[in-house]
Amino acid sequence: MTITTPLVTPQVASLAARQPPRPALSVVVPAYNEQEVLAAFHARIMPVMEAIGLPFEIVYVNDGSRDATLEIMLRLQAADPRVAVVNLSRNFGKEIALTAGLDHAAATEAVVVTDADLQDPPEVIPDLVAAWRQGFDIAYAQRRVREGETWFKIATANAFYRVMQRIGGRVQLPPNTGDFRLMSRRSLDALLALREQHRFMKGLFAWVGFPSVAVPYDRAPRAAGTTKWNYWKLWNLSLEGITSFTVGPLKIATYLGFATAVFAALYAIQLIVRTILFGNPVAGYPSLLAVVLFFGGVQLMTLGIIGEYLGRIFNETKGRPLYIVERHLPSGAGQRQAMSVPSGAQRFAESGTSGASAA
Repeated sequence: MTITTPLVTPQVASLAARQPPRPALSVVVPAYNEQEVLAAFHARIMPVMEAIGLPFEIVYVNDGSRDATLEIMLRLQAADPRVAVVNLSRNFGKEIALTAGLDHAAATEAVVVTDADLQDPPEVIPDLVAAWRQGFDIAYAQRRVREGETWFKIATANAFYRVMQRIGGRVQLPPNTGDFRLMSRRSLDALLALREQHRFMKGLFAWVGFPSVAVPYDRAPRAAGTTKWNYWKLWNLSLEGITSFTVGPLKIATYLGFATAVFAALYAIQLIVRTILFGNPVAGYPSLLAVVLFFGGVQLMTLGIIGEYLGRIFNETKGRPLYIVERHLPSGAGQRQAMSVPSGAQRFAESGTSGASAA
């Protein structure tokens, strides 16, 4: 049997030599209405990435912004071939936008996730890269100081992490840690295999496992613009985290129902004993109304907890795509990568295990 090798002409070899190298690092930056700070972010992150000494790309994800965020991204992409732009068809939320950016990251070695508001200083990225070079698959930035945030937000965030530590089971969220982190290619491929609709990325980062290390840093105040996270959105994000990684609320509802039943049984015994000993006087209306409202409230709360989980099951069974891309403008290096390498989820599914991949 004769094996023939493809003929590489000088023209093809010359064209391949002129193409930029595949990016070793990708920086994924989801953004929603960040026109005030996006240019300043880009000006700060580019020299940081250049100093690392590895081929890189910056993947900006526009999550349906209503201001000039997309126009700024397009100008950055036109001026620098190392910039890629993913424009979603509408606002899907940060967790989905982050997933879209990770899906389109062309890095062969590692991916960095950060926000555009400069609260997570780009100057910390070399520390994340240094930890990754030591053999860790995930280097997550852990906040020592949280400047520019109210005491109430800090207190509620700490309370949420304590709750997740107690009821999260095998998935333990590192405290004072956001999305700012570096992930090796193999850990990213494992993450991209998870395609659930209700996404709590901090939990998914922890769920995939792999050797991880904390990199402490001081979080800065927002450089410009206003935060897009009000307390209602933070509350809903907390519900996503709790319901996505634990059935603790269902267990609490079960225990509460059991405790209520025991209380009702004891109250019934007390009524029987008091009737036998002292007769059956007419009970007061206020006490009767209080008991009815109490049991009604317990039942409605239990049904609400069940409904939260049932609603998530309903959304998952629809099988809808996580997002829709209006346009994708890959970086110069990423375009070559996209034509020759399957997506991270495909790589992970085909390999059968992520352990065979090199970090």
